[in-house]
Amino acid sequence: MDCIFAKRMETLGTETAFEVLAKAKALEKQGKDVVHLEIGEPDFDTPRNIKEAATKAMNSGYTHYVPSAGIPELRQAIAEYVSKTRNISVSADEVVVTPGAKPIMFFSILALVNPGDEVLYPNPGFPIYESLINFVGAKPVPIPLKEENDFSLDPEYVKQKITKKTKMIIINSPENPTGGVITREQLKVIADCITDRDDVFVLADEIYSRIIYEGKHESITQFSGMKEKTILLDGFSKTYAMTGWRLGYGVMQKDLALKVAQLMTNSNSCTCAFTQMAGVEALKGPQTEPEKMDAEFKKRREVIVSGLNNIEGITCKKPRGAFYVFPNITRTGMDCRKLGDYLLNTAGVAVLPGTSFGKYGEGYLRLSFANSVENIKKALDRIAKALKNR
Repeated sequence: MDCIFAKRMETLGTETAFEVLAKAKALEKQGKDVVHLEIGEPDFDTPRNIKEAATKAMNSGYTHYVPSAGIPELRQAIAEYVSKTRNISVSADEVVVTPGAKPIMFFSILALVNPGDEVLYPNPGFPIYESLINFVGAKPVPIPLKEENDFSLDPEYVKQKITKKTKMIIINSPENPTGGVITREQLKVIADCITDRDDVFVLADEIYSRIIYEGKHESITQFSGMKEKTILLDGFSKTYAMTGWRLGYGVMQKDLALKVAQLMTNSNSCTCAFTQMAGVEALKGPQTEPEKMDAEFKKRREVIVSGLNNIEGITCKKPRGAFYVFPNITRTGMDCRKLGDYLLNTAGVAVLPGTSFGKYGEGYLRLSFANSVENIKKALDRIAKALKNR
């Protein structure tokens, strides 16, 4: 007997990265060698001091329920870290800790957005944004990220798209999948548009804020009145190679933090206790390992961008942040999904089609350079040969 699902499930999307990963793993079981450039996951191990902090916490009894909003020690550490890095004043009761950063997206949209409201979001962009907007019955309003603008949003376009129905603007910088970065000037234009709108919030996805190659990270929270209107999303997965630990957080005004904590109570009860203590060590302990990771990502960026630009039919902009490239493949004559499948099945290189991140991703692929230089060079060689031998 087949299940009869709730109507809302028809609107829920997915992440193609995990689908491609499953296909790649199936090919590996058949004996095919696959280079994985599809998953946005650092290939480094979690730093030793963080793992040791988790072990110590586990042995000290941090294996039980804790407050839904997070352990006080971690909330305070996050408040201090965000205050310092964004140059704003944050208190612990404005912080909610969640199992990964995705729940902050989900809970913020559930708490603030009604059916029929409009939500602006980047496209191409992280696919869960559009999925969740549709899930709550709101209207997704895409903000095209164009190659000619270095995949950064056009603030004038955003201004034109803000209406009386706009309830939320989602921004992501550095951006997945393009590596684009939003400048201070661009952020200010957006901030000025909504400063007087008490009914409009910004969800600022800053999960890649520590992985930036030129200049410094800019947050919309720096502008007058914007801290109160912003849900700042961040976490430990990318910076500290802690993807499997599931540890993220949001910073927001206190009354919203209470509602988000209430949603935590109703869904997850709380985030793993000893994982949270590892988070305290991550923020307060030595930052040598994350800095080494960032330096290595920068080296890999040079290798993959240069290599892609040397392949006939492909051009690639240099990303300013995150660990993704978004090469233009229109001159190959293949649409991005067909090319992605071809490279996986023929060349043994797992990549993502640009349309996995929205309709404006057609003509592009996303490749993660969170892999070794050796594997990146192997993948580039395979891609070049596969395109030449079509």
